[in-house]
Amino acid sequence: MNFDFTEEQKLFADSVHKFAQAHLAKDALKRAHEPRFPFDVAKLMSEQGLMGITIPEKDGGIGGTLMDAVIAIEQVALVCPRSADVVQFGNFGPIRTFAEYATPAQKERWLPALLSGGAVMSLGMTEPAAGSAVTELTTSAKQDGNHYIINGSKLFSTFSPDAKVFLVYVRYAPGLGGIGSVLVERDTPGFTVGTPSSFMSGEEWSELHFENCRIPAENVLLGPGGFKKQIASFNVERLGNSARSLALGRYAYNTARDYCATREQFGRPLCEFQGLQWKFAEMAIKLEGAQLLLYRAATNADRGLPSAYETAIAKAACNQTGFELAHEAVQAMGAIGYSREALVEYCMRRCRGWMIAGGSIEILKNRIAEHVFDRRFDQRPPRRTGAEAAE
Repeated sequence: MNFDFTEEQKLFADSVHKFAQAHLAKDALKRAHEPRFPFDVAKLMSEQGLMGITIPEKDGGIGGTLMDAVIAIEQVALVCPRSADVVQFGNFGPIRTFAEYATPAQKERWLPALLSGGAVMSLGMTEPAAGSAVTELTTSAKQDGNHYIINGSKLFSTFSPDAKVFLVYVRYAPGLGGIGSVLVERDTPGFTVGTPSSFMSGEEWSELHFENCRIPAENVLLGPGGFKKQIASFNVERLGNSARSLALGRYAYNTARDYCATREQFGRPLCEFQGLQWKFAEMAIKLEGAQLLLYRAATNADRGLPSAYETAIAKAACNQTGFELAHEAVQAMGAIGYSREALVEYCMRRCRGWMIAGGSIEILKNRIAEHVFDRRFDQRPPRRTGAEAAE
């Protein structure tokens, strides 16, 4: 099997890298420590054709492949790790689910601003009592004539302090079949975006509160029964998460490698010490293996629906490898690696979060095990029979 890029992909990767060097390299360190969404970068990327790579041309996108978007994330992250978030948003985040299932009127209303870098969308999924077990969400949507009344709350929504519109998972009725999603604009009465809080990475998020929030029926994205469609789209989201995690790990690896090739202690470059040679050899093995798993998942996803198994195994490998490489890079560079004057500590903090977001490592391992044993493992306790409940 040939794992090389096509000539077209090589040219695309080269053009994205040159764009990043010209426009993103200068303020990469400063940008990493800014907690809010970089709209200036988003507008530059829109002009470069890096927003909406995976969205059809008829909807205002580029009509490219998932692999194209993975390549764009990698090349941007090698120059400016923080700016890879913008490529992720423009191709893999809630915008992808929105573009897949939105009505023509919804697309006409919101997609132009999202693809031009003038607005950002946030996903309202996690709740106080519904994290990995997202099917236990309680935020409700009750129909009232030509409107829906939303009540509930959401946590940990990326880009929420700056978002103009929110894609919110809601419950229309009991059970899995009662879950779907709606679109809520920021200034809707009854909808409150809380005071920003910070993740370990420095990125900010806000609590979302809905108290008799009334939205028009045309703001329904997916009605009852839409949960499986949303989760299927989440496999694509995981590819973007995987690409960022591994790309930031590679950035840290490259930075530490260059440092160890020139930094001298005890009269010789650090790279001449066998302990560090083995450390970098192990890092290279993990990096190459995870990269192949990511490319396999992205390439096969372009041929049809993303495989839940391939995306789960790619994300688990990329998340763990990205963090381990960044962690080892900090150690290899010592105090300067631990300092905020270098981006490797930022990469370590960001990569740690992706081991939780978008499907935790543990949940991914559950999905992988189901493929291994060809059976479903229910994480909920067995239901008690009537006789058992009466005892």
